[in-house]
Amino acid sequence: MAQYMFLLFDSEEWYDNITPEAWQSTMKLHNAFAEAVEAAGASIFGGAALDRSTTASTVKQPDGNPIVTDGPFIETKEALGGFYLVECKDLDQALALAKLCPSGNIEIRPLMDTSGESGPPA
Repeated sequence: MAQYMFLLFDSEEWYDNITPEAWQSTMKLHNAFAEAVEAAGASIFGGAALDRSTTASTVKQPDGNPIVTDGPFIETKEALGGFYLVECKDLDQALALAKLCPSGNIEIRPLMDTSGESGPPA
């Protein structure tokens, strides 16, 4: 089984007006997604919702000297709002499952196996 990270990008404007009922509705969609992953024979082995990007800090290390700044380094209309770690048969299954995920934009990226001593894959 291969492992993938689903990075969920959306506009953060919904934070401004979300009602408790809308929040519960959104959580039901994510629970349904998790059930669909399991039903497909795959599994979610991690994930979380992230707080607003305005709560982020960025550490840059030019010349090996760390500099800490407030907020995200990159300004964008869509921000990373959460992630899932999913174990799937292959990329085709990961893509099929990502289509079921209740998020505006999803980046699917395989996790790199760092257990070997030969370095990253070519």
